[in-house]
Amino acid sequence: MSIPMHDFDISQLRVLVVDDEADIRLGLTRLLESLGIEAEQAADGREALAAFTDGEWDLVLTDLMMPGMTGAELLVEIKKEHPQTAVVLLTGFGSIQVAVQCLQDGASHFLTKPFDNQDVLSIIQRLGCQLLARRQPREVGVAMVAEDPATQRMLDLVRQVAPRPVPVLVEGESGTGKEVVARALHRWSSVSEGKFLAVNCAAVSDTLLESELFGHVRGSFTGADRDRSGVFAEVQGGTVFLDEVASMSPAFQGKLLRVLQEKVVRPVGADRDVRVDFRLIAATNRDLEALVAKGEFREDLYFRLRVVPVYIPPLRERQHDILPLALHFLLRETKVCLGPDAQPPELDAETIHRLMQHSWPGNVRELENCIMRAMIVGGGERILSHHLGLDEKGWQREEQSAATVVQASPAQVGAIESDDYAEAKRQTVERFQREFVERALEHSQGNVSQAALNCGLTRAAFQKILRQLGVDRGSFS
Repeated sequence: MSIPMHDFDISQLRVLVVDDEADIRLGLTRLLESLGIEAEQAADGREALAAFTDGEWDLVLTDLMMPGMTGAELLVEIKKEHPQTAVVLLTGFGSIQVAVQCLQDGASHFLTKPFDNQDVLSIIQRLGCQLLARRQPREVGVAMVAEDPATQRMLDLVRQVAPRPVPVLVEGESGTGKEVVARALHRWSSVSEGKFLAVNCAAVSDTLLESELFGHVRGSFTGADRDRSGVFAEVQGGTVFLDEVASMSPAFQGKLLRVLQEKVVRPVGADRDVRVDFRLIAATNRDLEALVAKGEFREDLYFRLRVVPVYIPPLRERQHDILPLALHFLLRETKVCLGPDAQPPELDAETIHRLMQHSWPGNVRELENCIMRAMIVGGGERILSHHLGLDEKGWQREEQSAATVVQASPAQVGAIESDDYAEAKRQTVERFQREFVERALEHSQGNVSQAALNCGLTRAAFQKILRQLGVDRGSFS
C-alpha cells in the first residue's frame, strides 16, 4: 500500500522520542529533523507520561526495554488516556511474540534494533500521513452522513440552532459522533472563521482541567515554567467544545458556571480576572438530568449548558445510515492507503447483510474501526464478511493492528495435539505467524519489502520470521 505523501506536511506532527540511552534519542531526533519534524525527548516512561501534561502527542517512538517502566507498560498507559496517539516500539530484544502482544495493546508498528534509518523514515512518513489524513476531515469539513430520517431530523435542528450564539448540549452514547456534530455547529455558525478548540473533561484531573481551560501563571504549580493562556482565552471569539462534562467534579462545576455567567476566567495562580468571549458546546454520554436528581451534577449548570439539547440516536436506531457510513469510511480509507485515484474494494452481499444485522454497541466509531480493519485484512478487490471481525454476539473485537487479525478458530485450537498449555500456545502462535506472513506475501505477490511495510515490520525482521518458519517467498511470486 502507498500513500500520496505530497498531500500532507508531516513536519506539523508532534513526536516524542523515549529511550534511556541518550545517543539513541539524539540519533532518532536528528533523523526526524530530516523530515522537518522537531521531536521532543524523554529519558524514561515516567518522563514521557509527564510530557502529556503539556498537550497531546501525535506519535511516540519508544524503546521497549527501559528501567522502571518498560515500553510495553508505557504503551498501555498512553493508550488508556490518549488512544489517538500512535506508538512505535523499538527494541534489540524483540520477538514476534512480544510484537504480537504489543500490537494487541495498540502499538502501530514494531522495529527491531539495529534498525535501518530508511525503514524508520518510511514508517514515520506513512504513519504520519495516515494521522494527518484522519485528522483532516475533522478540521476542514462537516461531511455528515444523514440518510436515516432520525439523523435528518437531528441535522435539521443543528442547522437551525447553529447561527444562534446559544449554548448547546449534544447528548448521545459513546461513538455516535458528538464531536462531529459540534464541529458542524461551529462550521455553520457566525464564528465559523474562528477557532474550534475541543477538551475532553474526562481525560484530565480537575487541577489540569482548570489550567487547560482557564490558563495559569508562571510558578503557580510544579512544572508551570511560563505563563499560559487557557482555552477560553485562546479561542478568541470562536467555539469551545467540552466533551464528557458529566465527569467534572462538583467543585469544578461551580467554577465553570461562573465563567458562563460572567464571561471571565481567573488563571491558576493569578490575582485578577481575564475577560473572554466564546461560544460553548458541551457533550455527554450520560443522563445529566438523572445526575442532577442524585445531586451529582449542579442543576444551575445543567440549565446553563442545555439551552438547546441535540440528541444523536445510536446507530442501531439509524438503520438507513449504516451502509452509507460504511461506504464513506471505505472510500476514505482507500484514498488514505492507496491514493486518491484508487478504486475501493467491493462489499459482497453477505458482508452487507452482516453490517446491517450487527447491533453496533460501539456506534459509528465501531463501524469506522470495523471498516479500517477489513481494509487491512482483506487487502484485495472485495471485502468478505469474515474480514469485518464481528463475533456472533454482535460485539466487535477491539481494533487491532494488521499483525493481530489472524485468529485461531475453534477447529484449529481443537486440532492442536497437546494437553500442555505452553506447547499449545506455542503451536497456536506459530500457526498465527505462518498464516499472517503467508497472507502478507500473497497480497504483495512475493515482494518481501512491500509485505514487511504493510505489516509494520522492517525487511530484516520480516525475513527473520520467514527463516524461522521455513516459508519460501518464491512460491508467492
